[in-house]
Amino acid sequence: MTDKSMSSHKTKYWLIGFFVLLAIGSGNTWLSRINNAQALEALVGVQSKNYVKAAVVKRADEPQLLTLPGTLLGLTQAPVASRASGYIKRWYKDIGSPVKAGDVLAEVETPELDQQLYQGLAAQQQANESMQLAKSSLERWDALRKKDVVSQQEYDEKKSAYQQAISNLNASASNVERLKQLTVFKRIVAPFTGIVTKRNIDIGDLVDGTTKPLFVVSSIDRLKIYVNVPQSYAQFVRPGQEAQIQQDELRGKKIPAKVARTAGAIDPATRTMQVEVSFDNKAGLLQPGAFVQVVLTLPPSHAVNIPSNTLIIRKEGTQVAIIDEQSKVKLQKIKVGRDYGTKMDVIEGLVGGERLVLNPADSISQGDVVSVVADQAPAKDSTKSAESDGKATPPLTTKAKP
Repeated sequence: MTDKSMSSHKTKYWLIGFFVLLAIGSGNTWLSRINNAQALEALVGVQSKNYVKAAVVKRADEPQLLTLPGTLLGLTQAPVASRASGYIKRWYKDIGSPVKAGDVLAEVETPELDQQLYQGLAAQQQANESMQLAKSSLERWDALRKKDVVSQQEYDEKKSAYQQAISNLNASASNVERLKQLTVFKRIVAPFTGIVTKRNIDIGDLVDGTTKPLFVVSSIDRLKIYVNVPQSYAQFVRPGQEAQIQQDELRGKKIPAKVARTAGAIDPATRTMQVEVSFDNKAGLLQPGAFVQVVLTLPPSHAVNIPSNTLIIRKEGTQVAIIDEQSKVKLQKIKVGRDYGTKMDVIEGLVGGERLVLNPADSISQGDVVSVVADQAPAKDSTKSAESDGKATPPLTTKAKP
């Protein structure tokens, strides 16, 4: 075989290989386009579906917990004042001091009151002397009248003077007794057993005899708290009902308490009912004046309860989207009751057991077919599925054909 024929054969083989490679490349391109078209078709089909999350409507069959704020007070608490005017001579009890009924808290120096008492005693003595003179005069004129020496008019005048003298003596005696009663307030005493929670005086302070409290005494063996229960819960609160006291500083500790009494009426200004809750504090765990939370356990309302993010607010009113057995949407008008923030009660429109669309899109309408998806845990690579207008798009997995 000549060199020219060998060269011709090599060229032919090169051409055949080139066309084979070209055919293979064209086939791969065609297969890739088919795969891409199928994947795109699947993606469009998935995205054309309306994926939603749903929640089942339940009735509130569990006890209601009502938490209300308030300030602790001593079961018996009284501001102690002085009716006597003067200056603080000395004080014996400071804040935090335990006291018993009748213990002296302070003494008041009352020079003006003392002088008024001396003056009253002197006036009483003068009235007594005048009464004695009028009495002896009446006795003499009585003897003369029996002998018809003096007229009846003169006798009546002496008798009237004696009666006036007795009245003046009684008035003087009453004034002296009043001043003596005021001198009792020179000694400020504790009205009951407890502790001193406030001392508003110091030595030399002026006491003007008004109702300004010098001390505040509280009984801390039992404490009470007043809370205002909203009108919607007032019907469930009764005396003797169990309650709990919580304080942030106690880190979750719950102190048992009871409802002592209720006002039994709604305040028209606030639409609330005042309730008194009391509890035993012999251990001294809580102090009067502390801010606490009162938790009242109320009977179940048995109302239909729905999540707040199921509401649809439109010109037709408040609605929810119900998913029926055929996965079709039914827009149901409802009437909302109590609002708990993340949940709320429904008064009319639902009976319980319905499936509602969570975060319904603005475009959702009657008769839409939806597909309910379950909540998925977040991926480790923090990749999130696309969400738009409350619709959830599940991730797609495509496999390349060999």
